[in-house]
Amino acid sequence: MGEMLAAAVPMVRTLNLEFVEVTSERAVLRLPDQPDFHNHIGGPHAGAMFTLAESASGAIVLKAFGDQLSRAVPLAVRAEIDYKKVAKGTVTATATLGRPVSEVVAELDAGGRPEFPVSIAIQREDEAVSGEMTVVWTLRLNG
Repeated sequence: MGEMLAAAVPMVRTLNLEFVEVTSERAVLRLPDQPDFHNHIGGPHAGAMFTLAESASGAIVLKAFGDQLSRAVPLAVRAEIDYKKVAKGTVTATATLGRPVSEVVAELDAGGRPEFPVSIAIQREDEAVSGEMTVVWTLRLNG
């Protein structure tokens, strides 16, 4: 999964994101501590943290709905992020799917364009939550 996303999404390569775990229930990605991507206080830049979290959400979507890609394309509809605490060092994003896969696929089967949330927690190395994000995705039928 990590190699596929790195090939398809240039920002994954640019930020050197690491894929720790990817299942249809959970995706965990890590942003290594890299001075080139620090903000003015020496932690990961907000844009890098956003990209980390959005990439974790994309990984879980591709894993959960990979068998639907021949007929539908996943698209991010909207995203909201809350920065809770200052982050320093390596940060990890853990994404969880907000609707059952079977429910989303049933809506797609009925000709709908299902939307579903993915919740992401961004944690520091001390496991404190430094940010929370929600990305709402859709599956759009091809054609």
